[in-house]
Amino acid sequence: MMEEEKKLTEEEFVIQAIKKLRKDPYRGIHSVYSGFNEAFRKYFGTNPVEATSRLAAGGKIETRPFKGGVMLFLPGEAPKRPTTDETLQIIVANDP
Repeated sequence: MMEEEKKLTEEEFVIQAIKKLRKDPYRGIHSVYSGFNEAFRKYFGTNPVEATSRLAAGGKIETRPFKGGVMLFLPGEAPKRPTTDETLQIIVANDP
């Protein structure tokens, strides 16, 4: 990397990574299998888990647990989770 290049912020880096690393038909990227975590560590020298957790808490990205790591999504693009009430209804529903 050229030192005179403008360094991206963590938010810019993560959003750009999601947009450029995802493969159709997937809307997100896997933090480990996409190479994101290693690239983040090399670029910033810090822990990507802390940064992505902070960005998710701030609503800048969405995360979902996934085998071996997490999936990273742009806001509004992550699969919807059922509400607690919806899950409870499914569990206790009387099947015919």
